[in-house]
Amino acid sequence: MSHADVAPVRRKRRTWTRDEKRRIVDESLAEGASIAEVARRHDLNANQLFTWRRQFGVEPTGLKDLAPILPVTIAPETRAEDSGSASNAQMEIVLAEGDRIIVRADVETAALTRVLKALGRR
Repeated sequence: MSHADVAPVRRKRRTWTRDEKRRIVDESLAEGASIAEVARRHDLNANQLFTWRRQFGVEPTGLKDLAPILPVTIAPETRAEDSGSASNAQMEIVLAEGDRIIVRADVETAALTRVLKALGRR
C-alpha cells in the first residue's frame, strides 16, 4: 500500500455549548490555574481559550496586576558641561503614588533591574 492509497485522517470539529465554554473559562480563572493546562485537559487550543475569555469579557490573567500606564515627560537634553559633570547625571522616576526614585548615572544595571522588578510586584 502506498502513501497515495491512504486517506487523510479528518478530525471532527468539536462544538462547545455556551455553558461548557463558561465552565472552562471559569476553571481557567481559578487561583494558580494555568491556561495551557486547562486547555490541554479539555483537548482545546490555548488560543481558543483566550478567545472565549475575551468573549466572556474576562481580561487575560495578570493584566489587572500590571502597573498603570503613566504619562512620561522628556526634558530637553542638557550637555555635561552645562550641568557640571557627567557623574552628577541622574534620572528621576515618579511613581503613581507620588513616591520618587532618583537613579544616578553610576548605578549598576543589575541593581536597577532588581529594584524595578520588585516595584512591578507591588
